[in-house]
Order: sequence, then C-alpha cells, then structure tokens
Amino acid sequence: MDSMIDWLFGKPLEAGAKAPDFTLADQDGKKHTLSKLRGKNVVLVFYPADETPTCRAQLCEFRDEWAEVKAKNALVFGVNPGSADNHARFRDNRSLPFPLLVDEGQQVARMYSASGLMVRRTVYLIGPDGVIRYAERGKPEPAKVLAAAG
Repeated sequence: MDSMIDWLFGKPLEAGAKAPDFTLADQDGKKHTLSKLRGKNVVLVFYPADETPTCRAQLCEFRDEWAEVKAKNALVFGVNPGSADNHARFRDNRSLPFPLLVDEGQQVARMYSASGLMVRRTVYLIGPDGVIRYAERGKPEPAKVLAAAG
C-alpha cells in the first residue's frame, strides 16, 4: 500500500540534489552515461508509453522547441521501459531529434522517483555540474523547463 501512496503522491527528487548517475541504451543500442554529459544541461523526460496522446504531445513539444534546447546548451532524453524497437518507431514517426532511452525494469525511473505500476510522468533538468535544477511532475512547457538552464 505504501508504494501505491508514494506513486500517487510522492514528490520528484529535489532541485539542488546531485542527480543519480546512470547508463542506459537508446533506441539504436548506443549507451548514454549521465556523468559523461557534464558541461551540458540535460533534460530527462520520464513518460509512461510511446505513441500515447499525452506522451506524444509532450515529446513533440521539445522537438518543436529544438532551437531553444540547443540555445540552452541542452540535451533531451525521453526515458521509459519500452523496447528499443518501439522507441525507434516512435522516434522515426515523430521526427524526434533526441534519443529515447530504454529503462528496462524502471531501474532509472526508480532512482529518479518516477517508477510505479507505470512510469510517472516527471521532467528534470540537470545542470552542467550534475545537480538537479528543475523537477516537476506532469507535462510542463519546455520553456519553463529550459528556463532553469540559466
């Protein structure tokens, strides 16, 4: 019961906390390690499933704001436990300019307080120093997320 309550009402990791390090493969099998991305802002979008209406809208908003993402020296990663094949189809269908990471078993979602029966929609911006600068549940506008990049 406690895990259900945490999933429903638990908060994301706090801004100011050191972001947990991880390595995950993307839709093409390329591995991405958070600690190797120091010097860049990193946006992590934890989302429940590929090609569902809200997830599609959320990730396409970051695609549509790509010039601003680049202007903020940021990298974006979608993260969920879907398969590499599903991620590849979703990325190709929607022309997403960023990788979709395969979080098998929601291991990274758990580290970022976004796991549960299904991944809890949560967005983080991690600064170039590896510290969380922004954390919010739901579907915040990309401009709001990127504003934390400075």
